[in-house]
Amino acid sequence: PGRELDMLLTAGERISMALLAIAINTHGYEARSFTGSQAGVTAAVLAQRGLLSRAAELCRLAGAERAGSAALALLATGEPDAAAAALETARTARGLPTVLSVSEELTAQGIVQSLRTGEDAAADIAAALSTLTRAAALLEPVGRTALLVDSPAALAALVALHSGELGVAESVLQRAVGADLGGPPCRRRHRLLLAWIAMLAGRMSQAREHMDRAQEDGGPLEPRDDVVLQALEVGLARRSSDVPALVRAWVRAREAVVRHPVDLFTLLPLGELVVAAAKLRDGDRLRPYLAEAQALLARLGDPPLWASPLHWSGAQAAILADDPDGLRPHAAALVAAARTSPYAATLARAGRSWLQVLSGDVDTDGVVSAAEQLTAVGLGWDGSRLAGQAAARATDPRARSVLLGCARSLADSAGCEAASTTPAPRPAGDGPPVPAAATGALSDREREVARLVVAGQTYREIGGRLYISAKTVEHHVSRMRQRLGAGTRSDLLARLRAELAEGA
Repeated sequence: PGRELDMLLTAGERISMALLAIAINTHGYEARSFTGSQAGVTAAVLAQRGLLSRAAELCRLAGAERAGSAALALLATGEPDAAAAALETARTARGLPTVLSVSEELTAQGIVQSLRTGEDAAADIAAALSTLTRAAALLEPVGRTALLVDSPAALAALVALHSGELGVAESVLQRAVGADLGGPPCRRRHRLLLAWIAMLAGRMSQAREHMDRAQEDGGPLEPRDDVVLQALEVGLARRSSDVPALVRAWVRAREAVVRHPVDLFTLLPLGELVVAAAKLRDGDRLRPYLAEAQALLARLGDPPLWASPLHWSGAQAAILADDPDGLRPHAAALVAAARTSPYAATLARAGRSWLQVLSGDVDTDGVVSAAEQLTAVGLGWDGSRLAGQAAARATDPRARSVLLGCARSLADSAGCEAASTTPAPRPAGDGPPVPAAATGALSDREREVARLVVAGQTYREIGGRLYISAKTVEHHVSRMRQRLGAGTRSDLLARLRAELAEGA
């Protein structure tokens, strides 16, 4: 029966209900009656559904053969002592290990290393990335037949992402995709994480391509993957300043969060949703999930690697809300983590720079340095946005020019692009809006529109002045908002004033 279940899973059947029903109906939920293989199949299904505690029960009771998976699931739910006991069981077990059992133990050991704090945390994190990468490489020969609670390649990518090593994360995931590591269940996870990397770097069309590939078989996504997909939709809409699309994505994301409990390996999408909630002024809805995430991290000793990205999301949420007081605790946490984490140090410098910008103190050199460092760790969109926002608030024309140049340069060097690749509809009789120059500057027509927008005129009034329709004016404004990375109307007005002042 275990082999038959394995074949079902790797054939890409609708496994989540079918396998669970077969396993339970055939054997009951007495995990002692399961073989290691059967327990692994059912545990993989439970893990995809966010039931990691139940998955750990199955793997732990199945014995040393699944001890690595048990430890991994226990770590994900914030039970480090129980995870250590499971790993000790594996270490002292008799019998010959399998490739799968060794890989699972390495995976759990890599996560343990990633959780360490103190002076040697940076070395431990580097060791964790190495251990997880070796665990993934060990499984490559067996490829799609490996039934996993989670993919070591996906977890290596998360550790690399949280360390600012986007290139390493992308390389590990591409190898996993090439080997079809973990078969169909992990295939989607790998593709969605590749999409996340592309989104962070500002390569929005590439992110969309990976998202489409993750859904190409047409079947419904499991809750673990769906929460990542919906957070990606939210992230792309937010980065394109497409408020209607953001609202639609936000509704779907809220449903996805309800279906998947918070665990260590889904903090990444939660962070993106925290930022979107601030933009939509709906932060209270996520408060219970944030509290759960913070409690989980506390049980694990508040490891900087996993806590820092969530603090950066909290800082971004405060930035969107123009809330310096809300930004301070997150900036302080990043500063504390910076003592042992170079990535946290970069985020801390950026948080400090944002705090100064929001307070009206624009240090041009400091902003440029922080923005460049963000881009160096793969956060090109965030770096460009910091420089652009500082330019919008700068009062000195020379400083404004330097900051706008920095924003454009970083966007170009990181390959940043607008999240929406669908051209705006063209109203009949007016012709298309004139595209801006490739440098990111406004076209002559857009400058005409911008001057009137800043002057407070309505779209209808602007259309009457320029002999175009109000709809065409709206399209011009939409294009300017997207090009300048403006998130709100007040943000757009500030950026337009900066652009007009620079070109004066």
